[in-house]
Amino acid sequence: MGNLTVIGYFIYLPIAIALTYYVAYVLFKNSIVYMNDIFAGRPEVANATNNLFRIGFYLMNLGFALYILEISLYEPSVQELIERLSYKIGGFSIYLGVMLFLNMFLFFRGKRIAKQRRNMPATINE
Repeated sequence: MGNLTVIGYFIYLPIAIALTYYVAYVLFKNSIVYMNDIFAGRPEVANATNNLFRIGFYLMNLGFALYILEISLYEPSVQELIERLSYKIGGFSIYLGVMLFLNMFLFFRGKRIAKQRRNMPATINE
């Protein structure tokens, strides 16, 4: 393992951690609105659920970032290292985007189901 590979790790890890933190921060800062709607009248449950989703998001995404950490280049050149890092960081960014949309789907689905449950008694009584 050459010095460039170690440098690659020192470049990749902070970027992966920063991307994960930023996406989680924005997602869960805004998702509390959906959680409050889903758990209407129970803000403590909404906050607790949002925090649990956040922890799971961090664990899954940081775990995946570490899982794909290996940069296996024998005596890499600077060009090869940059290309490999762009591949890794780009792939991880796509993965984070998929996870973001999956979470948004779950929030919207939860909101829709909560709305249906709130409207159900009104339609039965009419």
